[in-house]
Amino acid sequence: MYCNLADAWKNVLRMGIKMKKKATKPAATNSKELEGLLLYKKIAKAYMEHNVLSKEDEARQRSTSFPKNIKFSILVPLYNTPLSYLHDMIDSVLAQTYGNWELCLADGSDEKHPKVGKHCLEYANKDKRIIYKKLTENKGIAGNTNECIAMATGGYLSLFDHDDMLHPSALYETMQAICTQDADFVYTDEVAFENDDITDVINLHFKPDFAPDNLLANNYICHFTSFSAKLLERSGVFRQYDGSQDHDMILRLTSVAEKVCHVPKVLYYWRSHPASVASDISAKPYAVEAGKRVVRDYLAAQGVRAEVESTKVFPAIYKIKYEMTEKPMISILIPNKDHIRDLTKCIDSIREKSTYENYEIIVIENNSEQEITFRYYEYLESLPNVRVVYYQKGFNYSAINNFGEGFARGEYLLLLNNDTEVITPEWLEEMLSYAQRKDVGAVGAKLYYADDTIQHAGIVLGLGAHRAAGHVSYRVPRDSKGYMGRLHYVQNVTAVTGACLMVKKSLYDELGGLDEGFAVALNDVDFCLRVREKGYLNIFMPDAELYHYESKSRGFEDTEEKSKRFESEVQLFKERWDALIKKGDPYYNVNFSLDYADYAIKDIERA
Repeated sequence: MYCNLADAWKNVLRMGIKMKKKATKPAATNSKELEGLLLYKKIAKAYMEHNVLSKEDEARQRSTSFPKNIKFSILVPLYNTPLSYLHDMIDSVLAQTYGNWELCLADGSDEKHPKVGKHCLEYANKDKRIIYKKLTENKGIAGNTNECIAMATGGYLSLFDHDDMLHPSALYETMQAICTQDADFVYTDEVAFENDDITDVINLHFKPDFAPDNLLANNYICHFTSFSAKLLERSGVFRQYDGSQDHDMILRLTSVAEKVCHVPKVLYYWRSHPASVASDISAKPYAVEAGKRVVRDYLAAQGVRAEVESTKVFPAIYKIKYEMTEKPMISILIPNKDHIRDLTKCIDSIREKSTYENYEIIVIENNSEQEITFRYYEYLESLPNVRVVYYQKGFNYSAINNFGEGFARGEYLLLLNNDTEVITPEWLEEMLSYAQRKDVGAVGAKLYYADDTIQHAGIVLGLGAHRAAGHVSYRVPRDSKGYMGRLHYVQNVTAVTGACLMVKKSLYDELGGLDEGFAVALNDVDFCLRVREKGYLNIFMPDAELYHYESKSRGFEDTEEKSKRFESEVQLFKERWDALIKKGDPYYNVNFSLDYADYAIKDIERA
C-alpha cells in the first residue's frame, strides 16, 4: 500500500500540490495527473491513519515528568465560528496529553452568532483552564488575538485558529523541544484537509528546519507555533496586516529568538473550507498584498531595501529583489579541455544574453589536444574581458578552479562548467543580489538538461544510493511547481552544485578554495558544508536558469579507474561529514525518503 511512493510523487510534482479547494480533483482530461494525485491522496490517508496516537503512547506521555514547569497559553480569536468547528477545536485541546495549558478565547462574533459564546461558557464552566471573553467589537484576527494575549498568563504562547484541530501530542512534543533544546520558538509540521475528515488530505506539509530565506518568501512555518512570552516582550504584539498577520509576527519573533526548533511531526490539522485561507488564498487578494507589505516592511526595519512581488506560480509566495547599490566585478571561471563547440555555446550565451556587464571570463585550459581549441583561444584572447590561463597538471576539478582563482580580479567568483548555456539574461544580477549579503555564502542556479528536466535545484545531504549527497527534484519536468512550490522561490539549502556557483572571492580564499582531495566528485558539496561551518547560508536561486549538458566534456564514471576514484571520494566525504550525514539534512524533512530525489514520503511501514 505504501511502496509505490516515487511513481505517485513524480506525477504530483508535475503540477505541484496546491493549497486550494478541490485541487486534488482536477478534470480527468489529464489522466496522468489525476492518477498521481489520487495515489498521493491514498498515501496521505495512510499516513494520517498511521499518525493516530496509540493508547500506550498516550499513557506514557500523560505520565511524563518534565524538568521544566511551563504553562501554555493557547490563543484562539473567535469570529462567527461554526459550532461543529468550535467543538472540534476545543475538544482537541482537551485531548492534549500535556495538561498544563490554558485556552484563551477572545470572541468577536456578531449578534447573529450568540451560540458561539454560549458554547464556550459551557466548556469554561466544566474546565477552569478555558478562559472566555466576549469582545464589544470585532477587531479582526490581529486585534482579537491581541485580546487573547492580554488574557494569557502562561510562560509560552501558542497560536491556534478557531476552525482547526491539534494532534493530542502537540503540546507534549513542543514541551519536549523546549526542555531538550532550550527552544524559545517551536513549530511543527501540519496537514491541510477537507470535507471535515482529517484523512481526506489536500497536502501534508513536511517543513524544513529554520530557513530564514524560505520564511521571507512565504510563511512556511505557519502552524503549530509556540513561543516564549519573554520573546513576545521583545518583538511586540500582532500588527494590522490582515490575512498575513501571522507571517509578520513569525518574522519578528524568529529574528530575536535564541533557539528556533522544528518538530518534524504532523501535529496540526488545518481545515480547508470556503472561508479559509487553506481553501484558496487567491480568493483573498488582500492577504497577498498584506504579505508583500509584511516582507517589505520587515526588511526595511533592518535597513534593507528590496522590492517584493508574487512569484509566477503562487501569489502568496514572494520573489524578493534586493537593491544593489554597487556593481562589483564577477570573475567567471570555466575549466576546459577541447570540446570547443560546448565552450563556444557557453561563452556566447554569457556575452550575448547577460544584462550585467561588469564581469570577466577566465578559461582555465587543461591538457587540450585539438588544434582548433587553441585557435579558438586566440580569438578569446582578442576579446576585452576574456582570458585563457593554462593549468598543465592532470585533471583535478578542484585544483583547476583554485589555480584559475589566482588570476581573478573580481570581488565575486562564479564557478561555471563549460557545458552550460545561459537562459536567463539577468542570471548574474539574480545570483549577485543574494551573494552580496553578509550572511550568504554560496549561491547556486537552477539548471536543466537538454530535455527540459531539472538537473539541479539544490543538494540534499545523505540523498541517493551512496547516502553522501544528491540533487533534489532531479529529472522533474522544468514546468513543475515542485513540492509546496519549492521550485519557484529562493530558499536555503545545504549545498549547491559547482557547475554554477557564486561566492565572494574573500570567502573562497578564507576557506582555501575547493579541497583538492576531491578531484571530481563532491568538491562542491564539501565546499558548501565548510561555508556553513563558518555560519553562512547557502542559497538556491531559481530565477537564474541555465542549461547544463552534464559531463559532456569529461564523460561519466564509466571505467573501472573512474569508478574507483569516485568511490574513494565518496568514502572520504562520508568520513569527513559523518556526523552531519547521520544528523540529517536540516532543509530536507526526515519524513522524506532518501531513496528518491523528489520529496517522496518515507515508506510508512519501514519508517
